[in-house]
Amino acid sequence: MPLFTYDTSVIISRKLKDLPGRSGSFRMSAVVLMELTASARDESQRKLYEQLFRQYQEDNSLIIPNENDWFLASKILYWLTQSRSRSLKGKLKRLPTGASQRMALDVLIAVSARRWRATVVTENWDDFKAIHRHCKTRIVKASDFFRRR
Repeated sequence: MPLFTYDTSVIISRKLKDLPGRSGSFRMSAVVLMELTASARDESQRKLYEQLFRQYQEDNSLIIPNENDWFLASKILYWLTQSRSRSLKGKLKRLPTGASQRMALDVLIAVSARRWRATVVTENWDDFKAIHRHCKTRIVKASDFFRRR
């Protein structure tokens, strides 16, 4: 079975508590774990995410962006901004609070998953489709992915 990873949106929206185990084709994104840890509701949940980080790290199923991923992400963010500017005839509107940070994290998830040849399962289809134009990461809508399982 091909490798896959979840975008943060999938874990949050589907309230996934039992993430796929340490064997098989699932890979955990370190970026996703960072987002989950940063928004943990309490210390026990934060410790759970830290434990997951260690588990996925131990069995080499943790997707961690490397220096090339970071550089490619910066280029993709530039291209996305240029594309948005062209579509608005050079008049960039201010993005909603946190939108550019969320997009940067999504781009990092996409480019690092691509290096692993892992499909990104997402609820955030529009953003990942925009990223896909510049980085041919395999993406699938979460609704389609879970319907097949």
